Amino acid sequence: MITYDQLFIAGTWTAPSGTDLLDIRSPHDGTLLGRAAQAHPADVDRAVAAARASFDEGTWRRTPPLERVAVLRRFNALREESAERIAELTATENGSAVWFTRAGQPGLTRQANAYLKAAEEFDWEQTLAPSDLDSPVRSVVRREAIGVVAAVIPWNSPFSSATSKILPALLAGNSVVLKVSPENSLSMGLLAELLEKTGLPEGVVSVLPADRETSEYLVSHPEVDKIAFTGSTRAGRRIAAIAGEQLKRVSLELGGKSAAVILPDADVDRAVRGLKFSSLLNNGESCIAQTRILAPRSRYEEVVAGLREVVESLRVGDPADPETFIGPMIRRDQQEQVRRYIALGIEEGARLVTGGPQVPAGLERGNYVTPTVFADVDNSMRIAQEEIFGPVLVVIPYEDEDDAVRIANDSEYGLSGGVWSTSEEHALAVARRLRTGTVTVNGAPVGFDGPFGGFKASGLGREFGAVGLGTYTEYQTITV
Repeated sequence: MITYDQLFIAGTWTAPSGTDLLDIRSPHDGTLLGRAAQAHPADVDRAVAAARASFDEGTWRRTPPLERVAVLRRFNALREESAERIAELTATENGSAVWFTRAGQPGLTRQANAYLKAAEEFDWEQTLAPSDLDSPVRSVVRREAIGVVAAVIPWNSPFSSATSKILPALLAGNSVVLKVSPENSLSMGLLAELLEKTGLPEGVVSVLPADRETSEYLVSHPEVDKIAFTGSTRAGRRIAAIAGEQLKRVSLELGGKSAAVILPDADVDRAVRGLKFSSLLNNGESCIAQTRILAPRSRYEEVVAGLREVVESLRVGDPADPETFIGPMIRRDQQEQVRRYIALGIEEGARLVTGGPQVPAGLERGNYVTPTVFADVDNSMRIAQEEIFGPVLVVIPYEDEDDAVRIANDSEYGLSGGVWSTSEEHALAVARRLRTGTVTVNGAPVGFDGPFGGFKASGLGREFGAVGLGTYTEYQTITV
């Protein structure tokens, strides 16, 4: 049993405005894992006021960038020391298989190191030579912190989502109010403990678990200067409307329905083994999951058979078991939503290759879904167009390369995608035609030095590396 009966506001643990504690239950079997205080608007007011004061009157934004780097490097070291605890707690709380949460720990280090390196090399101030050589005027261009940042993250990968926002925001000199999902109250309590030990000045950072209503109160707060959001496209549209009305800076990392294009010359065995990870990572509860599998008609049944074999080999069960590949959905309503989509696919006329809407035998106490593969899917079907956010794959046939690109781009989303080919040059040529923010070739992992984000309804702005750091700054030009 873990209990957080206080909130981490302005760098210290303090009593919440309310007395209610939320029960955090295991998605595996419903057992009680812990209880945690939840933030209400009065707590948001305190956190934002402290952030405002720390930004306007404090020292953090005036601290030299390399000194800010040193402080955040200490945070990264503390997180690395707690890697196993983070992995186990996230698996227990989220239902993510522990192989996945453990495998993600080095990724958190690489993500942080990319931001730290970017901050060390960033052009915080530069003098531009005049384009007119006879002009006596020169321009000094500075990158300034924006102010108070409201960072709002989802439940599916809490540590990665949190650090992808608080690290660049803090490195740029901003003050941050991080709003986390109630489901992640325990793991984000651990994050707050690490931030407490980091040595940040008072008021610079708060961590608030809260519901959607309180989240909207935060992003609407007049003292918030920038919103950084990861979550659903529907929520992103609402936040963009609020930001537009108030002229706040905003960055949005939203949903996806990513396509994996298997080219005719691909090694199909390698591709389907790779898609086990690219398409089904984190129980399929991932915005970058490549859940639309595009296969050439000449090799279509080979791809379908390979995916069936891979999916039927996956162990579904207790996320704490290292042999488990697919754990439960995080909540009962999420489980029911995924099962409804599977039933819808059958109604739409897709061929059910394996899986189905039934709960796996023996796992009825948890929020489990049977991993499912559909074939003979038309890209106009809802199961091909809508983000299911669970272990459900659709296999779509294509006629030729132009048809494959057309189908891949026929989506309101554009977050991620993949291309499989024995020719890297060929794969790169196809990847350049895809209207999506990130494309992986032959299962390569997403890098952290380059920008990450989406086209179309998958968002606005970019994260990671120097580009991600820059989204937390304003330009100031001084002419001399």
